[in-house]
Amino acid sequence: MGGFAEAARERVREARAAVSAALEAEDAYEVAVARDELDDALRVARRHGIDLGACLDVEADER
Repeated sequence: MGGFAEAARERVREARAAVSAALEAEDAYEVAVARDELDDALRVARRHGIDLGACLDVEADER
């Protein structure tokens, strides 16, 4: 599962970056889309038992 786990972590990292960029741009629509993607990426990772480590700390800060 190493490749899948790393792909899932990368998806979470990219989604977090998209949320940050949308918040900085003050684009409400993009914030909503990016948060939905982040929620989905986190759901998939958790369902498969993937350790997200520091990803969870940043997630709480962005909400």
